[in-house]
Amino acid sequence: MKKIIICLSILSGLFLTSCNDSYLDKAPVTGLTEENAFKSYDNFQAFMWPCYEMFTNNTIGQSIRPHGQDGFYQGDIKAGYLQSKYTNGFNQFAYQTVANVSSGNGWNFSTFIRRINIMLSHIDKSEMNDAEKNHWRAVGYFFHSYWYMELIDRFGDIPWIDKPLTETSEEVYAPRTERAVVAANILERLKWAEENIGDYSSKDGKNAIDVHCVRMALSRFTLREGTWRKYHELGNHETYLNECIRVSKVLMNSFPTLYKGAGVDANQPAAGYGQMWTTDNLQDVPGVILFKEYTSAYASSQCYVEHTSSHYVEMSQKTVDLYLMNNGKPIQNDKSGYHGDESMYTVFRDRDPRMYHVIMPPYKVVNNGANKPEGNSKATWGYTNNPADREYIDLLGANVTCSNPGEGMKRLPGQNWSGSLVPEIPRIGTGSFVSCRSGYYVWKNWNNWEVNFNNAHRNVGDKPIFKVEEAILNYAEASYEMGQFDQGTADESINKLRDRAGIARMNVGEIGNDFDPNRGYYYPIDNTAGIQVEPVLWEIRRERIIELMGEGFGFYDIRRWRMAPWFLNNTAVGIWTTKEFATANNMTLYNPSTGLSDGKNGSMTEGNLYLFNNPISEGKGWLEKYYLFQVPLTEIVLNPNLTQNPGW
Repeated sequence: MKKIIICLSILSGLFLTSCNDSYLDKAPVTGLTEENAFKSYDNFQAFMWPCYEMFTNNTIGQSIRPHGQDGFYQGDIKAGYLQSKYTNGFNQFAYQTVANVSSGNGWNFSTFIRRINIMLSHIDKSEMNDAEKNHWRAVGYFFHSYWYMELIDRFGDIPWIDKPLTETSEEVYAPRTERAVVAANILERLKWAEENIGDYSSKDGKNAIDVHCVRMALSRFTLREGTWRKYHELGNHETYLNECIRVSKVLMNSFPTLYKGAGVDANQPAAGYGQMWTTDNLQDVPGVILFKEYTSAYASSQCYVEHTSSHYVEMSQKTVDLYLMNNGKPIQNDKSGYHGDESMYTVFRDRDPRMYHVIMPPYKVVNNGANKPEGNSKATWGYTNNPADREYIDLLGANVTCSNPGEGMKRLPGQNWSGSLVPEIPRIGTGSFVSCRSGYYVWKNWNNWEVNFNNAHRNVGDKPIFKVEEAILNYAEASYEMGQFDQGTADESINKLRDRAGIARMNVGEIGNDFDPNRGYYYPIDNTAGIQVEPVLWEIRRERIIELMGEGFGFYDIRRWRMAPWFLNNTAVGIWTTKEFATANNMTLYNPSTGLSDGKNGSMTEGNLYLFNNPISEGKGWLEKYYLFQVPLTEIVLNPNLTQNPGW
């Protein structure tokens, strides 16, 4: 499918050009024009292929960009789940450095909306049969709704454009349409598409928009809009949440099996969870509904970047602490058996195995050591004399050759793009390859077997766009919000994910106020003190954060939950370590009990590595206006009927 998209993007661009009246006057009678280009099924298919670029558009948080750190990681960096390793990489929303925008900001109706509306306007006069006409109207409604899902999330009230416009169209100078109206329109169109889209996989290919994609868009949109309306006190949240429950359950029934992993890495803890983002072919993988395909002719650089010094994505201690123990208890729970934070080894021990697929576990090896992996005399490394240094090498499997490419998915020890050894983790710094300041290096897309060499790459690992795991999480959360979450609901949703991850199942009856005393706060309108999230709801949200970590959902979630201050208004710190270690790596320490950082000449002997200050102590912090984006100033100049969002 991807090759078709690339080849036809130029042709479909000609279609758009032909919509200009002056061009039509000069075009030869035999040329492609808007009047003769929309006849057959193939015409509509060719014209709509470029809309698949919506899934790689960097406006959308779940965008599958060639550089992972510049794509889907960004939504979780903005949310504070993840951090930038650079000293100037502080969160723009926490430190109020979000700049006023004169243009852009995601306010775009010309790239996709215009194309879709042109296609829709030609369906009735085409030579297609009724079923084919319904199919392409449904596909158009899907893409139109998918882009409007982003527009409504960013701006709230937004102009509703459902037909091709000219410079003289009244809608060009119309005011913003109320969010309630736009949301109702999106819901109506997606439901119509669900009922009318056809099965044309023999023509479009298996990896194309179908009824399951429409249902995934419905599931995502209705959860977002329902919870946004509830926590932003807009009313009518029940309509959307009930629809989310319905359509998510349909998806769960259609995709009852989760991917458990395959090949040499299938014995790794949570292998299916990790392989979802690292396998070279997601076609027919259980639970995958739509994916971005990469080939040697059209490779990505997501894996490659994570083997270099350019990768800047790390995790702070606060997010690490969200991961449960493998017995299903939070680390703050007296019964968790948490091994403590005196070293990365103890922090990682007996944790939710999904943690190992997102953060590179700690280890230490020696170059050309005598203690080489058994049966692998050609290995370029050996074990140290400390058994603790190999704990997570044994857990994930040894990278026995440390060549490029190596064997398997995530193996330890790591290597850089050229195959050079990464002798230990944590590896503190900002300049060397595979390093970060917190110690918690994010490696979700890391593949030992993908080829990376001398500033080039042949990364062919496919990336999921829609998968049933999201529908499962949507179902659990919407069910709770509608008072329908019980042990049975947990078993058919949360516990399916935990079974696959290899973590103890959720027992709803044991989750009380003392289950996690450090659970997060949400901030209702006009309530700056905040209210602690209900215990069971917090565990459902925790499961969502962990399962979807690094996939770009964070900034959408913390805003619809009205939890942004809890995630962003805090001091960002890294691993617990000694003053000697911090000084040797040109960093300072932070004392969590006093809330003070310790300079190079300070008296602290140990503490967390200090990353960024608490924004509140600097008179900064999350602002209410950030829940919605700024309408670009140029748009208001061009259309005085547009209003600005509050606070901008």
